[in-house]
Parts: sequence; structure tokens; C-alpha cells
Amino acid sequence: MRVKAWILAILMVAATVLTACSKQEEPEEVSSEVSIVSDLEQVLAETYIDGVEMATGVVENEMHIIQEAMEAAIPDVLKPQASSVLLKKNEKARIDYSNTKDGYVMVLYDAETSKRLKVQVKGPGGTTYTYNLYQGTWAVYPLTDGNGTYNIRIYQNVSGDQYALVMGLECDVELEDEFAPFLRPNQYVNFTKDSAVVAKAWELTKSIKEPLAKVEAVYDYVIHNMTYDDHRAATVKSGYIPDLDAVLEEKKGICFDYAALMTSMLRSQGIPCKMVFGYAGSLYHAWISVWTEETGWVDGAIFFDGTTWQRLDPTFAASANGDQGIIDYINNSKNYKDKYLY
Repeated sequence: MRVKAWILAILMVAATVLTACSKQEEPEEVSSEVSIVSDLEQVLAETYIDGVEMATGVVENEMHIIQEAMEAAIPDVLKPQASSVLLKKNEKARIDYSNTKDGYVMVLYDAETSKRLKVQVKGPGGTTYTYNLYQGTWAVYPLTDGNGTYNIRIYQNVSGDQYALVMGLECDVELEDEFAPFLRPNQYVNFTKDSAVVAKAWELTKSIKEPLAKVEAVYDYVIHNMTYDDHRAATVKSGYIPDLDAVLEEKKGICFDYAALMTSMLRSQGIPCKMVFGYAGSLYHAWISVWTEETGWVDGAIFFDGTTWQRLDPTFAASANGDQGIIDYINNSKNYKDKYLY
């Protein structure tokens, strides 16, 4: 009976968390006009001190010194740039592919429009990634399929779910290293050196040298300080992208928030990290995978208590409260199926 009880508990937590994730992240179908490639791929839903009396001037001076010390210590974050060395453009949009060796392209839609815009990236692995694009703002899209030929397409909504091709580009990509796409910010994992998530990652890991120990410190922080946001899960709309500093401040979120938060913190520390979208059971979900020199790619697991490895699923782990049944569910690779990497 006790076995049945924890299995039921797993299913109830999984149903609550995953149903919400599924509602938010289920792909939105992009239908085709005659001028567009047919059968377009579906897309993810459109990432103290104790109180003492002190003279104001002294406090401000102390805080200024602390702030300067923190800024000096926080490592540089790899920043995507639209350098225009390799650029394709027309009267409406631009595709900057100057930095494909670093694992990304950048796209800008210049022309005035109130129409919905989409970008599709299809790599040598055959998976098509479809993203939202917002007029007037450069967007960063990762090249997560490794070396080979990529097709980049920009689409504008015509009516309903019909889209017309604005511009396309085919380019050959040779990455500087396999980790390039998983070290930088992108549309779904968006951070800069000035982000609060970067400062928090530095705070958590500043006394730690071993990369795997840094992963464990960040993971422990996320699963012990974040709570699942049932309201957001029930009300989130298509196109949601996490504001990571807001997520950190609120300390709550859905699976997308959990995964993007941890991914950004680890990337800011120079640790390659994949944000993975796929299926846990039959429902859509998000988790992460990391790389260290000691372990290589740890696909969904982390050294957790000195004796066992546990899947890097911060959403489920935060909900487990020590329940061995949930931990066993997380640790079983058969329960997870990768679909998209960001």
C-alpha cells in the first residue's frame, strides 16, 4: 500500500506540474501559404547584513566599495553581436550570420509592421525550431544542431495561421567548439553581465573551483528557493519568455522559468548548459543538461548526495520534498524524451 501511495503522489505532482508546462509550451502550428515550405514544424508556445546604526556617508561608501568589488569579480559574459561582417538583408529584414562559429545567428525585422513574425532555424539534424520575432529588436537564435548546413527563414503573418516567406538564408556552419551554442545568451535564455542572475551565480560559486561543485551549488539553490507558480501556470499565454531577473526576485515560476534560470546562471560561469524541452511521460516539460571536464555531458543527471546521481530536473526536484518516489521518477531516463535544445 505504501508503494501505491508514493506512486500516486508522483502522478499527482507530475500531472499538476506537467499539465501546466504542457499548456504553456505545446507547439503552435504555423500553416503554410503557397510560397512557404509546406508542413512547417510545430513550435514551442509563442527563459544581509545585521541592522546597526551607522552614518549615512559611511554606509554609502561601504556599499560603493562592495559593489565595485563584485563588479570586478563577476566574470565577463559572452555577448552576442550583430557585427554585419556576413549579412543578408532586404527592404524588410536582416539576417546577421557573422558569428555562426560561436553558435548563433541574429535576426532583425526593420520594416514597420503590426503583423506577427516568425523565424525558423533548421539544422543538419533535421529539427526545425520556430521562434517569435519582434519588430525593431535584434533577436539571438542558437545553432544547436552542431556543424553542417542551416536554413534560416523569416516569415510574416498573412491572415489567421497563414505565413508568407520574407527572406531566407542557407549557410554552412563550423562551430569553434561543440559548446559554443550552450555558453551564450539567446532569446530563451536571456542575460547580460549586469543581470541579477549573473550576480547570484557568482555569489553562490565564488569560493568554489570545481565546475561540478558549482553545478551542485546552483542546483541546490534553485530547488530549495524556488516554488512552483500555479497562477502563472494557469494563466500563461502563448509566446511567454522568462524575465530571468524577475523570476529570481519572485523565487517562483513554471518549468520554463526553472530551467532557463539555472541555464543562465551556469552559462555565466562558463559551464556549458543545454536547456532541454521534451516529454516527461506524455506531457511537455523542461529540464537541463550540463558538461564538465570530469564527466563530459551529463545528460539529465547531477551528483546529488555523494552516492547517487539525479536528473537535472529542477522543477520536479523542488516539488519532491524528499519523496523517494519522485526522485526515482526523475532518475529514470525512460521517463524523459528530448525534443528541442536551446
